[in-house]
Amino acid sequence: MSKQPISNKSIFAAMYHITQIFIYLVKSLGAIALSEARIEERGLQYDRRWMLCNEENKFITQREFKELALFKIQFDEKGFDINYLDALPLFIPFTIDGETEQVVVWDDTCEAIEYKKGSAWFSKMLSFSCKLFYMPNETKRKVDVKYATNNEITSFSDGSPILIVGQQSLNDLNNKLSETITIDRFRPNLVFDGGTAFDEDQFVDFSINNVLLKGTKPCGRCEVVTINQTTAISGKEPLKTLASYRSKNNKVLFGRNVIVQQEGNIKIGDSIFLH
Repeated sequence: MSKQPISNKSIFAAMYHITQIFIYLVKSLGAIALSEARIEERGLQYDRRWMLCNEENKFITQREFKELALFKIQFDEKGFDINYLDALPLFIPFTIDGETEQVVVWDDTCEAIEYKKGSAWFSKMLSFSCKLFYMPNETKRKVDVKYATNNEITSFSDGSPILIVGQQSLNDLNNKLSETITIDRFRPNLVFDGGTAFDEDQFVDFSINNVLLKGTKPCGRCEVVTINQTTAISGKEPLKTLASYRSKNNKVLFGRNVIVQQEGNIKIGDSIFLH
């Protein structure tokens, strides 16, 4: 991805700064909180490069299996460990080699490599047959053409490389709830503070430490936000309350989907500049 100069003339004074950074190495499993991260063409480095599938190689998520929330991930020197309840953890290297197979995530079919040791471990933990796949660098899953500007790619995300959410938006929601919820319900990559609730709805071209990003559309939310990410227990909230004031075209909106225009590094405390 070619570097583009950032013109100071086009930048508004920063009102916002990054407060939290998350990646999800395996789609729909627990998050890893970071203090700094590399943003690459397909999103944050390592984010959703792995995915669980059923025997037909179709992706599975917390929508069908709430217990996926209970799998927690930690970085290791050469990969990462997945922990589940009291079981011995599974070590997964950052990358693997092997023959590719076709896997399905939403309407996309793309090439991925099965990690058979991981497939066996997850099948045992979940008590049904499933497979763990890795997306190699050679796989280029395209962002929906309706939202792409230059054939951008993504990983095994739901459709966009990055999800950004404002802390003020969560505060506004919690003011309407009888029980406070935490940001992990919404599985964002970036959380920022400053401004007012739902300012991110208006983010289009913006930068963080010379990383160029483009907001494409509000993120439509599903029942996953009703799942407590610590207990895997679900209820009606916060989706019920959100639907009462954040619905449009039969979608409940919270957070903003983002594509990458220029790669680079970011860290907690970095300012967000709107162009």
